[in-house]
Amino acid sequence: MDGHRDSRRRAWCVALVLRHAPQHIAADLIRRLDPETRDHLCRDERLPATAVTLLVRDGTDRDRHFVARNPYVRGCPLPGLPGPARYAARRTPQALLPLLRAELGRDPDDGPLSGEELIGLLRRHGTHHPRIPLDILALPHTADPELAASEHLRRPLPPGSVEALLMRARPSRETVRTLLTTTGGAPYGRSWHRPFVRAVRMGLLTPAEVVAHTAPAHRALLLCRPTGTRGLRWNLSERAEIRAAATRALEPLGDDPRLWAELLRQAPSFPGALTALAHGVANGVLPGPPPGPPSDGLAEAVRDLAPAALEPTGGVERELALTSLAVPMETVDEDVRWVRDCLDRGLLTGTDVIRHKLPACWALDEDHWLGEVDHPDRYDRPEAVLASRAEAARLFALALDGDPDAWWEAARTLPDFAGTLPHLLLRVADGDSLSERP
Repeated sequence: MDGHRDSRRRAWCVALVLRHAPQHIAADLIRRLDPETRDHLCRDERLPATAVTLLVRDGTDRDRHFVARNPYVRGCPLPGLPGPARYAARRTPQALLPLLRAELGRDPDDGPLSGEELIGLLRRHGTHHPRIPLDILALPHTADPELAASEHLRRPLPPGSVEALLMRARPSRETVRTLLTTTGGAPYGRSWHRPFVRAVRMGLLTPAEVVAHTAPAHRALLLCRPTGTRGLRWNLSERAEIRAAATRALEPLGDDPRLWAELLRQAPSFPGALTALAHGVANGVLPGPPPGPPSDGLAEAVRDLAPAALEPTGGVERELALTSLAVPMETVDEDVRWVRDCLDRGLLTGTDVIRHKLPACWALDEDHWLGEVDHPDRYDRPEAVLASRAEAARLFALALDGDPDAWWEAARTLPDFAGTLPHLLLRVADGDSLSERP
Protein backbone atom coordinates (compact mmCIF):
# COMPACT_ATOMS: atom_id res chain seq x y z
CA MET A 1 0.00 0.00 0.00
CA ASP A 2 2.83 2.42 0.87
CA GLY A 3 4.46 1.80 -2.51
CA HIS A 4 1.15 2.48 -4.26
CA ARG A 5 0.70 5.73 -2.31
CA ASP A 6 4.27 6.78 -3.01
CA SER A 7 3.78 6.20 -6.74
CA ARG A 8 0.62 8.32 -6.75
CA ARG A 9 2.34 11.12 -4.87
CA ARG A 10 5.37 10.95 -7.16
CA ALA A 11 3.10 11.07 -10.21
CA TRP A 12 1.31 14.11 -8.75
CA CYS A 13 4.61 15.95 -8.28
CA VAL A 14 5.90 14.96 -11.73
CA ALA A 15 2.67 16.31 -13.25
CA LEU A 16 3.27 19.61 -11.43
CA VAL A 17 6.83 19.80 -12.77
CA LEU A 18 5.72 18.88 -16.30
CA ARG A 19 3.56 22.01 -16.37
CA HIS A 20 6.73 24.11 -16.51
CA ALA A 21 9.14 21.88 -18.43
CA PRO A 22 10.15 22.54 -22.06
CA GLN A 23 8.93 19.84 -24.42
CA HIS A 24 12.21 17.92 -24.70
CA ILE A 25 12.53 17.90 -20.90
CA ALA A 26 8.94 16.70 -20.51
CA ALA A 27 9.58 13.80 -22.88
CA ASP A 28 12.72 12.88 -20.93
CA LEU A 29 10.93 12.96 -17.56
CA ILE A 30 8.13 10.73 -18.83
CA ARG A 31 10.66 8.19 -20.18
CA ARG A 32 12.35 7.95 -16.77
CA LEU A 33 9.22 7.00 -14.83
CA ASP A 34 8.74 3.45 -13.58
CA PRO A 35 5.63 1.68 -14.97
CA GLU A 36 3.44 2.15 -11.87
CA THR A 37 4.20 5.86 -11.54
CA ARG A 38 3.66 6.32 -15.27
CA ASP A 39 0.21 4.69 -14.98
CA HIS A 40 -0.70 7.07 -12.17
CA LEU A 41 0.63 10.03 -14.17
CA CYS A 42 -1.68 9.16 -17.09
CA ARG A 43 -4.63 9.34 -14.69
CA ASP A 44 -3.55 12.44 -12.77
CA GLU A 45 -5.94 15.38 -12.91
CA ARG A 46 -3.04 17.85 -13.22
CA LEU A 47 -1.65 16.25 -16.39
CA PRO A 48 -0.74 19.17 -18.67
CA ALA A 49 -1.58 19.36 -22.37
CA THR A 50 2.03 18.81 -23.43
CA ALA A 51 2.24 15.56 -21.49
CA VAL A 52 -1.13 14.42 -22.88
CA THR A 53 0.09 14.94 -26.45
CA LEU A 54 3.39 13.18 -25.81
CA LEU A 55 1.65 10.21 -24.16
CA VAL A 56 -1.03 9.94 -26.87
CA ARG A 57 1.30 10.50 -29.81
CA ASP A 58 4.52 8.84 -28.70
CA GLY A 59 3.52 6.66 -25.74
CA THR A 60 2.48 3.04 -25.44
CA ASP A 61 -0.96 1.49 -25.83
CA ARG A 62 -1.11 1.29 -22.04
CA ASP A 63 -0.48 5.05 -21.82
CA ARG A 64 -3.28 5.73 -24.28
CA HIS A 65 -5.56 3.34 -22.38
CA PHE A 66 -5.19 5.28 -19.13
CA VAL A 67 -5.22 8.74 -20.73
CA ALA A 68 -8.46 7.81 -22.50
CA ARG A 69 -10.05 7.06 -19.13
CA ASN A 70 -8.79 10.20 -17.42
CA PRO A 71 -11.92 12.33 -16.90
CA TYR A 72 -9.81 15.50 -16.65
CA VAL A 73 -8.38 15.15 -20.17
CA ARG A 74 -10.66 16.64 -22.80
CA GLY A 75 -10.93 16.30 -26.53
CA CYS A 76 -8.54 13.50 -27.50
CA PRO A 77 -9.80 11.10 -30.19
CA LEU A 78 -9.75 8.10 -27.87
CA PRO A 79 -12.53 5.86 -26.53
CA GLY A 80 -14.46 7.51 -23.74
CA LEU A 81 -13.48 11.07 -24.59
CA PRO A 82 -15.52 13.71 -26.46
CA GLY A 83 -14.36 14.49 -29.96
CA PRO A 84 -15.42 13.84 -33.57
CA ALA A 85 -17.99 11.24 -32.48
CA ARG A 86 -20.19 14.00 -31.06
CA TYR A 87 -20.39 15.56 -34.51
CA ALA A 88 -20.61 12.22 -36.31
CA ALA A 89 -23.73 11.36 -34.30
CA ARG A 90 -25.53 14.34 -35.81
CA ARG A 91 -27.83 13.65 -38.72
CA THR A 92 -27.01 15.59 -41.86
CA PRO A 93 -29.49 18.49 -42.18
CA GLN A 94 -32.08 17.76 -44.84
CA ALA A 95 -31.50 21.13 -46.48
CA LEU A 96 -27.78 20.51 -46.94
CA LEU A 97 -27.90 17.98 -49.79
CA PRO A 98 -30.04 20.18 -52.09
CA LEU A 99 -27.65 23.05 -51.38
CA LEU A 100 -24.64 20.91 -52.25
CA ARG A 101 -26.35 19.71 -55.44
CA ALA A 102 -26.83 23.32 -56.49
CA GLU A 103 -23.23 24.23 -55.69
CA LEU A 104 -21.75 21.18 -57.40
CA GLY A 105 -24.08 21.13 -60.37
CA ARG A 106 -24.66 17.42 -59.78
CA ASP A 107 -25.86 14.96 -57.15
CA PRO A 108 -23.13 13.99 -54.63
CA ASP A 109 -24.42 10.41 -54.85
CA ASP A 110 -23.47 10.22 -58.53
CA GLY A 111 -19.80 9.64 -57.66
CA PRO A 112 -17.05 10.58 -55.19
CA LEU A 113 -16.21 14.25 -54.92
CA SER A 114 -12.97 15.19 -56.65
CA GLY A 115 -10.31 17.06 -54.73
CA GLU A 116 -11.25 20.33 -56.44
CA GLU A 117 -14.96 19.87 -55.69
CA LEU A 118 -14.22 19.07 -52.06
CA ILE A 119 -12.00 22.12 -51.61
CA GLY A 120 -14.62 24.31 -53.26
CA LEU A 121 -17.29 23.15 -50.81
CA LEU A 122 -14.96 23.55 -47.83
CA ARG A 123 -14.19 27.11 -48.90
CA ARG A 124 -17.88 28.03 -49.00
CA HIS A 125 -18.71 26.51 -45.61
CA GLY A 126 -17.15 26.34 -42.16
CA THR A 127 -16.87 30.04 -41.34
CA HIS A 128 -17.45 29.42 -37.63
CA HIS A 129 -17.97 25.74 -36.77
CA PRO A 130 -16.95 22.37 -38.28
CA ARG A 131 -20.42 20.82 -38.38
CA ILE A 132 -21.24 21.34 -42.06
CA PRO A 133 -17.63 20.66 -43.22
CA LEU A 134 -17.76 17.38 -41.29
CA ASP A 135 -20.96 16.48 -43.14
CA ILE A 136 -19.20 17.33 -46.41
CA LEU A 137 -16.21 15.17 -45.49
CA ALA A 138 -18.62 12.32 -44.69
CA LEU A 139 -19.66 12.25 -48.36
CA PRO A 140 -17.71 9.92 -50.70
CA HIS A 141 -14.62 11.80 -51.80
CA THR A 142 -11.00 11.39 -52.76
CA ALA A 143 -9.11 11.87 -49.50
CA ASP A 144 -5.98 13.98 -49.96
CA PRO A 145 -4.97 16.00 -46.88
CA GLU A 146 -1.85 17.24 -48.68
CA LEU A 147 -3.99 18.81 -51.43
CA ALA A 148 -6.09 20.54 -48.77
CA ALA A 149 -2.93 21.83 -47.09
CA SER A 150 -1.48 23.18 -50.34
CA GLU A 151 -4.80 24.86 -51.20
CA HIS A 152 -4.87 26.33 -47.70
CA LEU A 153 -1.41 27.84 -48.24
CA ARG A 154 -2.57 29.33 -51.53
CA ARG A 155 -5.76 30.79 -50.02
CA PRO A 156 -6.66 29.97 -46.40
CA LEU A 157 -9.66 27.77 -45.77
CA PRO A 158 -12.22 28.95 -43.18
CA PRO A 159 -11.47 27.84 -39.61
CA GLY A 160 -14.41 25.43 -39.39
CA SER A 161 -13.19 23.56 -42.47
CA VAL A 162 -9.63 23.40 -41.10
CA GLU A 163 -10.97 22.04 -37.82
CA ALA A 164 -13.02 19.43 -39.68
CA LEU A 165 -9.95 18.33 -41.64
CA LEU A 166 -8.03 17.90 -38.40
CA MET A 167 -10.77 15.69 -36.99
CA ARG A 168 -11.62 13.59 -40.06
CA ALA A 169 -8.62 13.53 -42.39
CA ARG A 170 -6.02 12.30 -39.85
CA PRO A 171 -3.29 14.45 -41.42
CA SER A 172 0.42 14.06 -40.77
CA ARG A 173 2.15 16.36 -38.30
CA GLU A 174 3.63 18.42 -41.13
CA THR A 175 0.21 18.77 -42.76
CA VAL A 176 -1.28 19.90 -39.46
CA ARG A 177 1.37 22.62 -39.20
CA THR A 178 0.56 23.75 -42.74
CA LEU A 179 -3.17 23.88 -42.00
CA LEU A 180 -2.47 26.13 -39.01
CA THR A 181 -0.50 28.60 -41.15
CA THR A 182 -2.77 31.51 -42.03
CA THR A 183 -0.74 33.76 -44.30
CA GLY A 184 -2.20 35.81 -47.12
CA GLY A 185 -4.11 38.30 -44.98
CA ALA A 186 -6.88 35.89 -44.01
CA PRO A 187 -9.60 37.59 -41.95
CA TYR A 188 -9.78 36.73 -38.29
CA GLY A 189 -13.43 36.13 -37.46
CA ARG A 190 -14.53 35.11 -34.00
CA SER A 191 -13.63 31.42 -34.48
CA TRP A 192 -10.13 31.74 -35.96
CA HIS A 193 -8.56 30.15 -32.87
CA ARG A 194 -10.59 26.92 -32.91
CA PRO A 195 -8.25 24.85 -35.15
CA PHE A 196 -5.32 25.60 -32.81
CA VAL A 197 -7.28 24.49 -29.75
CA ARG A 198 -8.53 21.40 -31.58
CA ALA A 199 -4.99 20.42 -32.64
CA VAL A 200 -3.82 20.52 -29.01
CA ARG A 201 -6.92 18.77 -27.66
CA MET A 202 -6.56 15.96 -30.19
CA GLY A 203 -2.93 15.36 -29.29
CA LEU A 204 -1.73 16.39 -32.76
CA LEU A 205 0.57 19.19 -31.54
CA THR A 206 1.88 20.36 -28.20
CA PRO A 207 1.42 24.01 -27.13
CA ALA A 208 5.15 24.57 -27.79
CA GLU A 209 4.76 23.23 -31.35
CA VAL A 210 1.74 25.48 -31.92
CA VAL A 211 3.74 28.56 -30.90
CA ALA A 212 6.81 27.46 -32.88
CA HIS A 213 4.96 26.83 -36.15
CA THR A 214 2.12 29.35 -36.14
CA ALA A 215 2.55 32.00 -38.81
CA PRO A 216 2.22 34.93 -38.96
CA ALA A 217 3.81 35.58 -35.58
CA HIS A 218 1.16 37.95 -34.27
CA ARG A 219 -1.36 35.11 -34.25
CA ALA A 220 0.88 33.15 -31.89
CA LEU A 221 0.88 36.20 -29.62
CA LEU A 222 -2.91 36.53 -29.81
CA LEU A 223 -3.31 32.87 -28.85
CA CYS A 224 -1.94 33.85 -25.42
CA ARG A 225 -5.00 36.04 -24.82
CA PRO A 226 -8.46 34.74 -23.85
CA THR A 227 -10.04 33.22 -26.97
CA GLY A 228 -13.73 34.01 -26.47
CA THR A 229 -16.22 33.24 -23.71
CA ARG A 230 -18.21 30.43 -25.38
CA GLY A 231 -17.51 27.38 -27.48
CA LEU A 232 -14.16 25.69 -28.00
CA ARG A 233 -11.39 27.71 -26.33
CA TRP A 234 -8.31 27.29 -24.17
CA ASN A 235 -8.90 26.25 -20.61
CA LEU A 236 -6.81 28.03 -18.00
CA SER A 237 -4.09 25.37 -17.87
CA GLU A 238 -3.73 25.28 -21.66
CA ARG A 239 -3.53 29.05 -21.83
CA ALA A 240 -0.77 29.01 -19.21
CA GLU A 241 1.18 26.50 -21.33
CA ILE A 242 0.75 28.57 -24.49
CA ARG A 243 1.99 31.65 -22.62
CA ALA A 244 4.97 29.72 -21.25
CA ALA A 245 5.88 28.52 -24.76
CA ALA A 246 5.60 32.07 -26.13
CA THR A 247 7.76 33.37 -23.28
CA ARG A 248 10.47 30.85 -24.17
CA ALA A 249 10.30 31.93 -27.82
CA LEU A 250 10.74 35.57 -26.73
CA GLU A 251 13.74 34.94 -24.47
CA PRO A 252 16.14 36.80 -26.86
CA LEU A 253 14.39 40.05 -25.92
CA GLY A 254 15.37 39.75 -22.26
CA ASP A 255 13.97 42.57 -20.14
CA ASP A 256 14.90 45.42 -22.51
CA PRO A 257 11.74 47.58 -22.91
CA ARG A 258 13.03 48.96 -26.22
CA LEU A 259 13.12 45.47 -27.73
CA TRP A 260 9.60 44.72 -26.50
CA ALA A 261 8.38 47.97 -28.02
CA GLU A 262 10.09 47.03 -31.29
CA LEU A 263 8.42 43.60 -31.12
CA LEU A 264 5.00 45.24 -30.94
CA ARG A 265 5.90 47.52 -33.84
CA GLN A 266 7.15 44.71 -36.08
CA ALA A 267 4.67 41.95 -35.19
CA PRO A 268 1.63 43.03 -37.29
CA SER A 269 3.45 42.74 -40.62
CA PHE A 270 6.00 39.99 -39.90
CA PRO A 271 5.09 36.89 -41.99
CA GLY A 272 7.19 34.29 -40.18
CA ALA A 273 6.98 32.46 -36.86
CA LEU A 274 7.38 34.04 -33.43
CA THR A 275 10.89 32.65 -32.83
CA ALA A 276 12.19 34.22 -36.04
CA LEU A 277 10.55 37.52 -35.13
CA ALA A 278 12.16 37.53 -31.67
CA HIS A 279 15.63 36.81 -33.06
CA GLY A 280 15.18 39.45 -35.77
CA VAL A 281 14.15 42.08 -33.23
CA ALA A 282 16.97 41.15 -30.82
CA ASN A 283 19.59 41.30 -33.59
CA GLY A 284 18.19 44.44 -35.20
CA VAL A 285 17.93 42.89 -38.66
CA LEU A 286 14.26 43.63 -39.38
CA PRO A 287 13.07 46.54 -41.54
CA GLY A 288 11.53 49.74 -40.24
CA PRO A 289 8.08 50.24 -38.69
CA PRO A 290 5.29 48.22 -40.30
CA PRO A 291 2.39 49.99 -41.94
CA GLY A 292 -0.82 50.17 -39.95
CA PRO A 293 -1.68 49.72 -36.27
CA PRO A 294 -1.43 46.44 -34.33
CA SER A 295 -4.39 44.05 -34.41
CA ASP A 296 -6.99 44.11 -31.66
CA GLY A 297 -5.56 42.61 -28.49
CA LEU A 298 -1.97 42.46 -29.74
CA ALA A 299 -0.72 45.25 -27.47
CA GLU A 300 -2.35 43.53 -24.48
CA ALA A 301 -0.82 40.19 -25.45
CA VAL A 302 2.68 41.69 -25.64
CA ARG A 303 2.18 43.52 -22.35
CA ASP A 304 1.08 40.31 -20.63
CA LEU A 305 4.20 38.47 -21.82
CA ALA A 306 6.71 41.26 -21.15
CA PRO A 307 8.66 41.13 -17.86
CA ALA A 308 6.88 43.18 -15.19
CA ALA A 309 8.55 44.96 -12.31
CA LEU A 310 5.36 45.87 -10.43
CA GLU A 311 5.13 44.74 -6.84
CA PRO A 312 2.06 45.06 -4.62
CA THR A 313 2.17 47.51 -1.75
CA GLY A 314 0.89 47.02 1.75
CA GLY A 315 3.66 47.68 4.25
CA VAL A 316 3.32 45.70 7.45
CA GLU A 317 0.21 43.89 6.26
CA ARG A 318 2.05 42.64 3.21
CA GLU A 319 4.96 41.42 5.31
CA LEU A 320 2.49 39.57 7.53
CA ALA A 321 0.85 38.01 4.49
CA LEU A 322 4.21 36.85 3.10
CA THR A 323 5.14 35.38 6.48
CA SER A 324 1.84 33.53 6.68
CA LEU A 325 2.67 31.62 3.49
CA ALA A 326 5.43 29.86 5.41
CA VAL A 327 3.15 29.13 8.39
CA PRO A 328 0.04 27.27 7.19
CA MET A 329 -3.18 27.69 9.18
CA GLU A 330 -4.62 24.89 11.31
CA THR A 331 -6.81 23.64 8.45
CA VAL A 332 -6.56 23.77 4.67
CA ASP A 333 -9.86 25.69 4.45
CA GLU A 334 -8.55 28.43 6.73
CA ASP A 335 -5.36 28.62 4.71
CA VAL A 336 -7.31 28.94 1.46
CA ARG A 337 -9.58 31.66 2.88
CA TRP A 338 -6.57 33.65 4.11
CA VAL A 339 -4.65 33.46 0.83
CA ARG A 340 -7.72 34.34 -1.23
CA ASP A 341 -8.42 37.31 1.01
CA CYS A 342 -4.82 38.54 0.64
CA LEU A 343 -5.07 38.16 -3.14
CA ASP A 344 -8.32 40.15 -3.20
CA ARG A 345 -6.82 42.94 -1.07
CA GLY A 346 -3.74 43.18 -3.28
CA LEU A 347 -1.35 42.11 -0.52
CA LEU A 348 -0.23 39.00 -2.41
CA THR A 349 0.06 37.90 -6.02
CA GLY A 350 0.40 34.48 -7.57
CA THR A 351 4.10 35.27 -7.93
CA ASP A 352 4.39 35.70 -4.15
CA VAL A 353 2.72 32.36 -3.52
CA ILE A 354 5.20 30.52 -5.73
CA ARG A 355 8.17 32.23 -4.12
CA HIS A 356 7.18 31.99 -0.44
CA LYS A 357 4.61 29.24 0.17
CA LEU A 358 5.83 25.96 1.53
CA PRO A 359 6.06 23.12 0.94
CA ALA A 360 6.97 23.64 -2.71
CA CYS A 361 4.52 21.01 -3.99
CA TRP A 362 1.63 22.93 -2.36
CA ALA A 363 2.77 26.17 -3.96
CA LEU A 364 2.78 24.52 -7.40
CA ASP A 365 -0.71 23.07 -6.91
CA GLU A 366 -3.32 25.86 -6.87
CA ASP A 367 -5.83 23.61 -5.11
CA HIS A 368 -3.80 24.12 -1.93
CA TRP A 369 -4.14 27.91 -1.93
CA LEU A 370 -7.25 28.64 -4.02
CA GLY A 371 -9.34 25.61 -3.05
CA GLU A 372 -10.27 22.51 -5.00
CA VAL A 373 -12.06 22.83 -8.32
CA ASP A 374 -13.76 20.23 -10.49
CA HIS A 375 -12.76 21.71 -13.84
CA PRO A 376 -9.64 23.39 -15.31
CA ASP A 377 -11.58 26.63 -15.90
CA ARG A 378 -13.26 26.96 -12.52
CA TYR A 379 -10.56 28.91 -10.66
CA ASP A 380 -12.11 32.29 -9.89
CA ARG A 381 -8.70 33.97 -9.58
CA PRO A 382 -7.32 33.28 -13.08
CA GLU A 383 -4.77 36.09 -13.02
CA ALA A 384 -3.24 34.70 -9.81
CA VAL A 385 -3.00 31.25 -11.42
CA LEU A 386 -1.39 32.62 -14.59
CA ALA A 387 1.07 34.71 -12.57
CA SER A 388 2.06 31.74 -10.42
CA ARG A 389 2.57 29.48 -13.45
CA ALA A 390 4.67 32.14 -15.20
CA GLU A 391 6.87 32.67 -12.13
CA ALA A 392 7.32 28.93 -11.59
CA ALA A 393 8.37 28.49 -15.24
CA ARG A 394 10.84 31.38 -14.87
CA LEU A 395 12.37 29.90 -11.70
CA PHE A 396 12.69 26.42 -13.21
CA ALA A 397 14.30 27.79 -16.36
CA LEU A 398 16.67 30.04 -14.42
CA ALA A 399 17.84 27.31 -12.03
CA LEU A 400 17.77 24.17 -14.18
CA ASP A 401 18.08 25.52 -17.73
CA GLY A 402 17.98 22.56 -20.15
CA ASP A 403 19.67 19.93 -17.96
CA PRO A 404 17.46 16.79 -17.98
CA ASP A 405 19.22 15.33 -14.95
CA ALA A 406 18.54 18.48 -12.91
CA TRP A 407 14.86 18.45 -13.86
CA TRP A 408 14.63 14.78 -12.91
CA GLU A 409 16.30 15.46 -9.58
CA ALA A 410 13.83 18.28 -8.89
CA ALA A 411 10.88 16.00 -9.67
CA ARG A 412 12.28 13.25 -7.41
CA THR A 413 12.98 15.68 -4.58
CA LEU A 414 9.68 17.55 -4.69
CA PRO A 415 7.39 15.01 -2.92
CA ASP A 416 9.31 15.10 0.37
CA PHE A 417 10.82 18.58 0.27
CA ALA A 418 9.57 20.82 3.08
CA GLY A 419 10.95 24.18 1.88
CA THR A 420 9.94 26.68 -0.78
CA LEU A 421 10.34 26.19 -4.51
CA PRO A 422 13.31 28.62 -4.83
CA HIS A 423 15.02 26.73 -1.98
CA LEU A 424 14.40 23.39 -3.71
CA LEU A 425 15.74 24.63 -7.04
CA LEU A 426 18.81 26.11 -5.35
CA ARG A 427 19.54 22.78 -3.67
CA VAL A 428 19.16 20.88 -6.95
CA ALA A 429 21.24 23.39 -8.92
CA ASP A 430 24.01 23.15 -6.30
CA GLY A 431 23.89 19.34 -6.39
CA ASP A 432 22.73 19.14 -2.77
CA SER A 433 19.39 17.32 -3.15
CA LEU A 434 17.67 16.01 -0.06
CA SER A 435 15.99 13.17 -1.93
CA GLU A 436 16.96 9.62 -1.15
CA ARG A 437 14.54 8.10 -3.63
CA PRO A 438 15.89 5.71 -6.30
